[in-house]
Amino acid sequence: MDIALAVPTAIVTLREGVEAALVVGIVLACLSKAEKPHLNQWVFGGVAAGLVGSILIGSFLGLGLQQLQYVMPNAQGLLKPILGILFGSIAVIMLSWMLLWMTRQAKSLKTEINQTVSSALANEAAGLSLFSLVCIAVLREGFETVLFLFTQPQTLGSSLLGVAIGLFGATLIGFGLFRWGIRINLGLFFQVMGVLLLLIIAGLVVSLCRNVDIIFAALSQLSSLPLDLCLGFEQSCVLGPLVWDTSQSLPDKQFPGVVLKVLLGYRDRIYLVQLLAYALFWLVIGSRYFRTLNRSMNPGKQATSVSPSA
Repeated sequence: MDIALAVPTAIVTLREGVEAALVVGIVLACLSKAEKPHLNQWVFGGVAAGLVGSILIGSFLGLGLQQLQYVMPNAQGLLKPILGILFGSIAVIMLSWMLLWMTRQAKSLKTEINQTVSSALANEAAGLSLFSLVCIAVLREGFETVLFLFTQPQTLGSSLLGVAIGLFGATLIGFGLFRWGIRINLGLFFQVMGVLLLLIIAGLVVSLCRNVDIIFAALSQLSSLPLDLCLGFEQSCVLGPLVWDTSQSLPDKQFPGVVLKVLLGYRDRIYLVQLLAYALFWLVIGSRYFRTLNRSMNPGKQATSVSPSA
């Protein structure tokens, strides 16, 4: 088992797990303050239901992929890159959106959850409302992690190891914050995890481009197509010329290249379209993340700049 391959999964699982742990911890703190500890069982039930739901989603997706491979044995050359594009695109969109959304909502997250819990406690079905709140929060983070798992070319053992490390770390942070009273700089934690997550997502963008190239190359070889879909480049179909080739000096399947690959999106062979897509991702999503982060860290400056024009 290559432990390095488990690192991206561990990072994603840790971040998603800490977000879910924050929701659970805030809800439990609200119940303690309201002196309603008997409702804690609904919270823990929601956690269990969210975890089970995430496992079921992953299992159904895995079984579905196995069935496709069984039903379409002659399409393996196209099936794998097509599924890579499908899951990769969804993962890039969801992870990017949730990263930006969580960064914007970080300051108001506790207030919003407190208001939701207060509204739930005013209803007769308070337990069911709390169960739904926690279950949806855990299921959302679990679904994002499952999607990411299906974008990674790793073994089952590496996937499970990464998930286990991430969940263990998230559980420790959750207990440290809400049970043991340990002070943790969550702002710094999410900033570091946010940058690491951006690097991982940028690597997914590079992989998406490669899968597109594989599909176009495979389709161009079909005799039934009247046109050659490739653009005539020497070493790629639609990705343009090779920008750099470090496969001999720093291969991305061996240490330390594999570590750079899983953490920084490094590839030992990069084509022009991949490089442009990587740069575009940082220009659009990366710059927006840092702007959002800067606004959330300096709300006073933002308010000062807006007030004169109001």
